[in-house]
Amino acid sequence: MEFRQTSIEGLIEIFPRIFGDERGYFLESYHKKAFADNGIPFDFVQDNQSLSSPGVLRGLHFQRDPHAQGKLVRVLKGKALDIAVDIRPGSPTFGKYEKFLLDDQLQNMVYIPAGFAHGFLALEQCLFTYKCTNFYNKASEGGIIWNDPDLNIDWGIEDPNISSKDLELPRLRDIS
Repeated sequence: MEFRQTSIEGLIEIFPRIFGDERGYFLESYHKKAFADNGIPFDFVQDNQSLSSPGVLRGLHFQRDPHAQGKLVRVLKGKALDIAVDIRPGSPTFGKYEKFLLDDQLQNMVYIPAGFAHGFLALEQCLFTYKCTNFYNKASEGGIIWNDPDLNIDWGIEDPNISSKDLELPRLRDIS
């Protein structure tokens, strides 16, 4: 696997080696020692999966401490624009974000540390999965509105399909 550190500390894009032939392909999607050797020494305790139609935008979601979650995200089928926003108090990159194109042909993944808001836009029918370092806790869930003008994220879409719950999320500056 190739681990690429981004401009935001702890946010890492991962490219597995894909071994393919006329039968299909094989890849290693997780290797605890390789992940630990590359700055991801966490245990994953929960796996989640969603199916989204093109134009569906989910997020930007996070879990507050003490239930904050690191996430290893990937697309099993399709393509998605993935966004991770640093919301760690005191971080030199607070309010900054990185974008990733998750693609079932590349099989790339992103490790998003605890203390980030996360969201994605399905660019085509998208089977999205992620491993979490902590269990989901409803009382700790939070989010940021997808089109927060302070973040100024270019999602590449004017009118995404968003849940009514996500349309009610606050701006980053309004979160305590």
